[in-house]
Amino acid sequence: MNYTNPYERWNMCCSNYGMDFTQEGLNKALCLIKDAVQGERNDELEYEYLICLAPTREEKEIITSIRNDERNHRKWYKEIYKCYTGKTIESTDGEQSEKPKSYIDGIKKAFFGELSAMERYRIIRAGLPSRCQRDIVFQILTDEIKHAIKYNYILTINLCKYGWTGKKRTD
Repeated sequence: MNYTNPYERWNMCCSNYGMDFTQEGLNKALCLIKDAVQGERNDELEYEYLICLAPTREEKEIITSIRNDERNHRKWYKEIYKCYTGKTIESTDGEQSEKPKSYIDGIKKAFFGELSAMERYRIIRAGLPSRCQRDIVFQILTDEIKHAIKYNYILTINLCKYGWTGKKRTD
C-alpha cells in the first residue's frame, strides 16, 4: 500500500512492545496529549513574539526553527490522539499569555518550558503501546532537548554581550 502520510495507519505497520504499558498509563498519556496540543500552540504563539524581539538574525532563525518544530509536534500529537480515541483535538489561540518583561525573560521562560515539556512527554511515551508512536514521541522529546540547548545558547551569547546588568559591555 502507498500512504501519503507516513504516520497514517501506524497500527498496521507498527508492533506493540508487549505488556510494558497499562490502560491506566495509556489514559494518562492521552490526557497529557490533550494538554500538550494546547501547550505546543501556546509555545508557538509565544515564540512568534520572541522572533519579533530577537536582536539578531541568527537568534530569529533559531527561534523560528523551534517554532516550526512546535507546529509539527502539535500535529503529531493530534494524530496519535485521534488514533486511540477517534476524536480530533482542537487547539485554540486562547487568551494571549502575559508578555515577558524583556526578551531575555521570554527566553528564560521558553528554556524552562522546554525542560518541563520533556518531563511530561516522557510520561506520554511510557503510556503508549505502539512502538511507532513511542518513536514519534521520542523524536518530539529529543527536539525539546535540542530546543532547551538552543535557548541556553541564546542566553549565553546575550550574557556574554550584555553581562548580568543587561547593558551592553564595552570591554
